[in-house]
Amino acid sequence: MSEITQLSPQPLWQFFDKICSIPHPSKYEEALAQYIIEWATNEGLEVRRDPTGNVFIKKPATEGMEDRKGVVLQAHIDMVPQKNEDTGHDFTKDPIQPYIDGEWVTAKGTTLGADNGMGMASCLAVLASNELKHGPLEVLLTIDEEAGMTGAFGLEAGWLEGDILLNTDSEQEGEIYMGCAGGADGAIKLNIEREVLPTGYVTRQITLKGLKGGHSGCDIHTGRGNANKLLGRFLAGHAAELNLRLVEFRGGSLRNAIPREAFATVAVPAENEAKLSKLFSFYTELLKEELGRVETNIVTFNEAASAKNTLTPVTQARFIATLNACPNGVIRMSDDIEGVVETSLNVGVITTDEDSITILCLIRSLMDSGRSMVEGMLTSVAELASAQVTFSGTYPGWKPDADSEIMHVFRDVYEGIYGNKPNIMVIHAGLECGLFKKPYPEMDMISFGPTIKFPHSPDEKVKIDTVALYWEQMVAILENIPKK
Repeated sequence: MSEITQLSPQPLWQFFDKICSIPHPSKYEEALAQYIIEWATNEGLEVRRDPTGNVFIKKPATEGMEDRKGVVLQAHIDMVPQKNEDTGHDFTKDPIQPYIDGEWVTAKGTTLGADNGMGMASCLAVLASNELKHGPLEVLLTIDEEAGMTGAFGLEAGWLEGDILLNTDSEQEGEIYMGCAGGADGAIKLNIEREVLPTGYVTRQITLKGLKGGHSGCDIHTGRGNANKLLGRFLAGHAAELNLRLVEFRGGSLRNAIPREAFATVAVPAENEAKLSKLFSFYTELLKEELGRVETNIVTFNEAASAKNTLTPVTQARFIATLNACPNGVIRMSDDIEGVVETSLNVGVITTDEDSITILCLIRSLMDSGRSMVEGMLTSVAELASAQVTFSGTYPGWKPDADSEIMHVFRDVYEGIYGNKPNIMVIHAGLECGLFKKPYPEMDMISFGPTIKFPHSPDEKVKIDTVALYWEQMVAILENIPKK
């Protein structure tokens, strides 16, 4: 048990501490799922799993609340695995190490997993309580949300009985979310050819790192640097004058995280080695001047490397031009909701194999037409580069419902507690609610949560006092669910 177990509300923090102790990155959340199943079974609760692997837990209404509408509390089990390069951490084996840092809880060198571990902990704390008043209650814990929303895609009609769903995957206390962006993965694949490293060339690895990264939905508007795009810009600007030959390019680790690091193995004529160092150093200073207000820790390295072959000049030119031309970041702001991004693109992961390079992007948009527009952009870029482009994992947005009963209930409860109304928002990130609407079109949904900063990055942290506020709201709204 860590120091966070003494924070208030204690039951929620104790569950979160336990969640941190069990490795649960996307695709590896089974150990945590089994712990939750065993715990719920021992509590005498009804537990089920669907063929996809989602976990369902059912708790009867407390005395006198049997006539209330049924509520589904929902969270996802997995977390995003991101770490600092100097942190020796295996997300499939090692526990997260949370600690208190002033007003926040964060983790040692890794993502904290407050997204969505705080929501999951609150669901379990509700199930564990013998004091809370609530109507018929279900908890839905989905799998693999961060890596493709597998659990939400697999959810079938008939598994849930509730009328209202409370999603716990939001990250700003004082805001209710009643809509979210949809999205799709886009992959541009360039077939490449190689040739033997020219005589008289030396091989170097140039590295750009230290960027803040972050959530490709919540943080896409902040002006943070994309390491893939920034390193591609350097190659586009200086490859010709250096007579540079590219061996390998790799950057980013998740399509839904803004890339923090990128690496290019290159070869240059020996007489241009010093010029490469000079230009790369100049470029580093340029980036610090351009991005210094946002990116405060830009680091670059130019180190010796080894290689036997390089991309051919034609292949190299196609790749560099494709990366440099690929759109990235905010494509359009919403006209309807002030300050909210409507459409964006994240050039998330680039990998190099012996005979191909793949650029994996994540498109997000509040509108299907916006997503289609960006798909068209990527298709055009790929056509110009004689590359292949594929789109997969398309998921719908969650259209706001101005007549949502639970939204009005939450707003009134919030105002009754704090004396002011919460902000009713639409979030640019992808929530599972849009997918839940397909098997459960009549279910009334909102999303809320404590304040979490920098999710999907090692800087992730949750504000301690907002967790108590979030719990207070959870308790109050469960007590005020309307009658059937």
